[in-house]
Amino acid sequence: MAFMGFYCATSDAQPDTLPSVQGTLPHFIQEPEDAYIVKSNPIKLRCRAAPALQIFFKCNGEWVHQNEHFSQEYKDLNTGLKVREVMINVSRQQVEDFHGPEDYWCLCVAWSHLGTSKSRKATVRIAYLRKNFEQDPQGKEVPINGMIVLHCRPPEGVPVAEVEWLKNEELVSSLTDDNIDTRADHNLIINEARLSDSGNYTCLASNIVAKRRSATATVIVFVNGGWSLWTEWSPCNVPCGRGVQKRSRTCTNPAPLNGGAFCEGMSVQKITCNALCPIDGGWDEWSEWTICSSQCERQRSRECNSPAPRHRGKICEGNSEATENCTDGLCTQNRKLLHDVKPQSMDSTNDVALYSGLGAGIIAVAILVVAVMLYRKNHSEYGVDVIDSSALTGGFQSFNFKTTRQGNPLLLNSSMQPDLTVGRTYSTPLCFQDSTDKDLFDPLPDIKVKVQSSFMVSLGVAERAEFHAKAPAETFPRDLSRDYCSTMDRRKKGLLTLNGPLSTAKEQLRTTGVFGHPGGRLVVPNTGVSLLVPHGAVAENMSWEMYMVINQGEASVQTLEGCEILLGPEVMYGPPGLDLFCPVAMTIAHCAEVDAENWNIQLKRKTQDSKWEEVMSVEEESTSCYCLMDSSSCHLLLDQPGSYALVGEPLTQAAVKRLKLAVFGSMEASSMNYSLRVYCVDDTPHAFQGVVAAEKTRGGQLLEEPKMLPFRANTFSLQVSIQDVPQFLWSIKPFTTCQEFSFPQVWCSNQQPLHCAFSLERYSPATAHLSCKISVRQVKGHEQILQVYTAVAETEKESVPFFMQTDCTITSQTGPKAFKIPLSIRQRICATFDTANAKGKDWQLLAQKLHLDRNLGYFAKQQSPSAVILSLWEARHQDTADLDSLASALEEIGKIHSKSSPKDQEEPESDFNHIHAGTLCGTDKLTSEKTEDSAPEYTG
Repeated sequence: MAFMGFYCATSDAQPDTLPSVQGTLPHFIQEPEDAYIVKSNPIKLRCRAAPALQIFFKCNGEWVHQNEHFSQEYKDLNTGLKVREVMINVSRQQVEDFHGPEDYWCLCVAWSHLGTSKSRKATVRIAYLRKNFEQDPQGKEVPINGMIVLHCRPPEGVPVAEVEWLKNEELVSSLTDDNIDTRADHNLIINEARLSDSGNYTCLASNIVAKRRSATATVIVFVNGGWSLWTEWSPCNVPCGRGVQKRSRTCTNPAPLNGGAFCEGMSVQKITCNALCPIDGGWDEWSEWTICSSQCERQRSRECNSPAPRHRGKICEGNSEATENCTDGLCTQNRKLLHDVKPQSMDSTNDVALYSGLGAGIIAVAILVVAVMLYRKNHSEYGVDVIDSSALTGGFQSFNFKTTRQGNPLLLNSSMQPDLTVGRTYSTPLCFQDSTDKDLFDPLPDIKVKVQSSFMVSLGVAERAEFHAKAPAETFPRDLSRDYCSTMDRRKKGLLTLNGPLSTAKEQLRTTGVFGHPGGRLVVPNTGVSLLVPHGAVAENMSWEMYMVINQGEASVQTLEGCEILLGPEVMYGPPGLDLFCPVAMTIAHCAEVDAENWNIQLKRKTQDSKWEEVMSVEEESTSCYCLMDSSSCHLLLDQPGSYALVGEPLTQAAVKRLKLAVFGSMEASSMNYSLRVYCVDDTPHAFQGVVAAEKTRGGQLLEEPKMLPFRANTFSLQVSIQDVPQFLWSIKPFTTCQEFSFPQVWCSNQQPLHCAFSLERYSPATAHLSCKISVRQVKGHEQILQVYTAVAETEKESVPFFMQTDCTITSQTGPKAFKIPLSIRQRICATFDTANAKGKDWQLLAQKLHLDRNLGYFAKQQSPSAVILSLWEARHQDTADLDSLASALEEIGKIHSKSSPKDQEEPESDFNHIHAGTLCGTDKLTSEKTEDSAPEYTG
């Protein structure tokens, strides 16, 4: 009230104190400005006005007490007017105690003789900056030349925080880089990403109170791989005949960087080529003699045109022209008859011709005699036994067989009963089945002709080779492709008839199982064929009834083209609509000696119109499927159900496929006769299982452990002979001691067994044993000897176990028991290797240590590359009982990184060290981190 009285008094006194300048109101030279209280420091508000008698502050509609004003007065030198300046302090407490509809405010009121003037309102606020960002920037992976947008919303604050961006702790400025824009609502925009833009980005917010840092966002600019141009085709890898040309490209245009995708497609292409073989020149026929010339000579000529030398062939040897004397008394020289030849000279010439003719005749007779003797000698060593078995009803036979129910597999020694229930130890377990039908072989003919001399059954390997042509070059000549491929074509057209009747039955081996989320394994017993369904391949709360079928009919391979042969059984898995999250692993046994230089091996799939299409070549990289070739099995990673077959095309004569040889025996209807049957079959468990099943129906005994014979693609035939038969105890039919099968029939057998038979007759019922040798050899190739020693007397037969397989009836397993690696360990391995790690512990290193480091582009496309690698490892080691190789690989990885990063030794023990060989048991390590106490919402 006292202050208001002062105001009124001054107002009444205005007319008595008018300034020298008439008509002037107070003019503010300085008005109060908005201010922020930082922490507990008061702020100062100032006003200056001229001319002014008094200046007072009014805050929030109320006058500030006079005692709180600090005023001074001075004279402006420019205008000569008196200038009054007033200042007040505003404390934090005053602002906090004010509870109005608007912010705390103050203004100045200045008086002069003519009236009052008011200044602008100045607001006073308490400054703060909260700790938490409303939106932190998020890390990104961006392809090169793509746009990068990092969003940032700073914490709430007064005054509003300003935003800056840091890259790797250095300030980012849009002024120095036109590609960067930081003006758009606090966001960071990089218009076209460059490799140099990769880094750790931080949003920095600040005002007069504090600075705040956002979470760091990692930006990775990656480069997807691109193929380089194809190289030129390489020269044909053979100098003559059928070969291979290659060309390649690399994933370096550009190379994948920072996790960019691998190139899709194949890095190597192969095509077949035909190198033109040299053709040596040949002489034409001689021309007619010319007329006798005046020099008593006549000439004739010939040309090297039959054929002309081509393709680096040799030119003809010899003379292209011939000249002879024609002096028979009728030729003239210098227009005169020649009668100066002396008679005695002519007589001596006639004598020389006479003796020369006699000498030549004697030499010719001697050569003829020697040739006849050598021929008879060689022919007597063979007897007349080397024959083509196509002329024998008991020769090689190809057959089909029908599947039977599971039984107890056993095989016999020489003293066994003729029902395949026992036998000697054998490396490959087989599972026999009870016969459901009686489609047996036609019985072999009874052979009872006696042999009186032992030389009929003793065949020398060196001598037998003399009956065959000279070995061709190491690459396929024209005659090989003609013989091999044309025979293949005849087989496809049904024109090639093998020895003996063929079974027309086309049965299928089939196994089924129901699989859910835990996965499992499907096995066709004793065939070398299995299917692994990984854990997680089937969605949760779902299940699929899956099946696997082995087609045993010949019709399925008739669509193969060129010189391709089937290296393993044709396998189909399904159902067709199968939908899985990751590929399955299929294992198929094969019979090839794997060598990229000699074989072109492909995986083929049957289309809906029963034609075969190539899926991939095993030596090339593909992102559609994966093929791993071991010495005896092929492991496939497949996404699409269907029928698959492994086919091979020989590139050189060094290509080898393995044959399994086995000899079986049984007594014939007559107790005096004994039959030996020798089988040659592709070396796969499935193919040999058919032999054993067929022999079981015939009551056969396995007389010798089966052996393997490498069969080369050299176009030479296969010979089977019986040797060392006791000639005083046993007789064998003549002309059957050595039987021969042509090369195409053996090479193109396509998993169908071939066999020949020897029928022997004992002279006396007292003969209780048979001992002999069976020689199986390829001309110009390898040889195997099967030693036969068996008891034939019924009273002396005893059963000796051959082998037994206890789990032969198990066709499917589900859940953890189907896998070698425990699920918890598998998940830990995937979690460790699927994520790129600064220490290099990623899935590519895992693949390298497990020797699966080819065709990495296929793994890169998978959602969990480590899981697919482990599935392939499971399929590859399904027959081993321990996990040593996996444990050793993980231990080696752990050692490598412990050496490269010494500081890692202080960290908790790595997961690798918890995985021990044989058990792979892991112990979880739990760690906890302390968190900072939460700070106040704002500071002041």
